[in-house]
Amino acid sequence: MLAAVRAHGVLSQAEIARITGLSPASVSNIVHQLADADAVELSPGIRGGRRAQEVRVRSDGGLVVGLDFGHRHIRVAVSDLRFVVRAERRVECDVGASALSALAVAEKLVGELLDEIGTTKCGIRAVGLGLPAPMGPDGGTLAAWPILPSWSTIDPARHLAERLGAPVYADNDANLGARGELYFGAGRGVSDLAYIKAATGLGAGLVVAGNVYRGFAGSAGEIGHLTIDEMGPVCSCGNRGCLETMVGAPYLLELIRYSHPDVRTVEQLVTCALSGDGGCQRVVADAGRHIGFVAANLCNVVNPERVVVGGDLAAAGDLLLEPLRSAMPRYAVVTVASTPVVAALTGERAEVLGALVLAVEQFQRRHDQNDGADAADDDRGREQSASEHSGRERQGSEQLGREHAGGSAAGASSRGGSAGAPGSRAEAGLANGRLSAVGDPAPDLGAAGRNLLGGPA
Repeated sequence: MLAAVRAHGVLSQAEIARITGLSPASVSNIVHQLADADAVELSPGIRGGRRAQEVRVRSDGGLVVGLDFGHRHIRVAVSDLRFVVRAERRVECDVGASALSALAVAEKLVGELLDEIGTTKCGIRAVGLGLPAPMGPDGGTLAAWPILPSWSTIDPARHLAERLGAPVYADNDANLGARGELYFGAGRGVSDLAYIKAATGLGAGLVVAGNVYRGFAGSAGEIGHLTIDEMGPVCSCGNRGCLETMVGAPYLLELIRYSHPDVRTVEQLVTCALSGDGGCQRVVADAGRHIGFVAANLCNVVNPERVVVGGDLAAAGDLLLEPLRSAMPRYAVVTVASTPVVAALTGERAEVLGALVLAVEQFQRRHDQNDGADAADDDRGREQSASEHSGRERQGSEQLGREHAGGSAAGASSRGGSAGAPGSRAEAGLANGRLSAVGDPAPDLGAAGRNLLGGPA
């Protein structure tokens, strides 16, 4: 439910019920529990001309940081838990040259943004980190180190956590782009989504039943390394003829190196194509057809409801998307050939926004686990206290029974067997009353005890 509220910013309880499928009564109970825990705040509002109680995630619970490491850039954003971005910046950086240098640049950027909004690292609750390489199943080390050789021996999340003093959660950048579009872009309202990032490299983030699918080894969605031509150029992954050798930035720029010597980045290529340059348009269109071939086969296998294309190359719009769409019916089976293919609405920010989503999700999961552990400890404490209390009471009752049994025998010897003295019944009655107060049944004190309590012998 919190995820739904975060994704929409503010919702009424009726809207939460429709989105989550929960009953209105369940939503009301959960909302008030979250409000009591200071996780959400409630305020009066108007929905459809009627009064409604609006629910929004509290914004005073600290800050989260999103980091998007591309091959040639680092983008950082700082937001509150409602995803209101307080500061954001992008710098050019050769991320592949040195992992430690790139992490130092990221640390410096985070510090500058925190200074900009007047806070410190102490306010950071969690950090989301995206890298242009598949991450292992533990989210710590890179699963395919040849893509970023200088990162092969380090745990990026652990190193950055030590620098920032906050927990860091890492994932592949395409997976984060899928998260960003799922929450804020063209993937809103879609439970099965394929996000294709076309930039320096090429990758896909897959969303299945509303969750990002990473695969057993963390390498799901590596479409850039599907072999298109087994006799083609050698790829950075070690194989030949991968899709990335046909549509990756180095390959595209090499195609126009002689005719357009001043075009040195994908952004410049796209700008020239949009301005009407025929050569650049041809390069972009060919890239779209190659991506379309793989996208069609991806739809054959995964069958997403929508394909969203992001990354630097997607800025070309229909110059890229129309050739991509035209390839779908040629290579896809009939049932998926009409899968909508759209541009990412969050543009080049998809990955950093997805990193913020990852940070908030992990912070909330850790918060919920801590609350659950505290509740379990409280329950165990109450059970132990009640058990100890019951044990003490039973011991006292048994001692009381022995004393009364002994006292009755002594009284019978000295008073001729009169076991029903008023004083004895009063003491026994008080003892039984104390047992009833803790909810335990009165112990069987034997025949002498039953006589003392006034029951049948």
